[in-house]
Amino acid sequence: MPKTNSYTHTVKVATGHLDDMHHVNNVVYLQWIQEIAEAHWRLKASKEDVENHAWVVSRHEIDYKRPAFLEDEIIITTWVEKAEGVITLRKTEMHHKDTGVQLIQAQTKWCLVDPNTLRPKRLTEALRKLFL
Repeated sequence: MPKTNSYTHTVKVATGHLDDMHHVNNVVYLQWIQEIAEAHWRLKASKEDVENHAWVVSRHEIDYKRPAFLEDEIIITTWVEKAEGVITLRKTEMHHKDTGVQLIQAQTKWCLVDPNTLRPKRLTEALRKLFL
């Protein structure tokens, strides 16, 4: 269940999103998960934070509940569930806009890194407060 610090946007399924079975390709769902996480980060973080921090994925878990098809509008919502040390646990859900049916439920472990050295970097309290 999304928290009050969640971020949402809507996408419309286009031909390029489809696989051979004419529903959204699993790789496209993964791309949308990454894109909304980045959009949420850039919305909440300062320019300085964005310049001084980077995120890398350490794990994705996706439960595919129902398929989506051409022209479907999908509401994508993401939020940070937990932030400790160098890791955040980000949840993402996708629902069909017209029916409300859940399509995807996912969680991703993101590791904060220094953009120059690519070494893990501990979350400051200020960064934690951006999302929790």
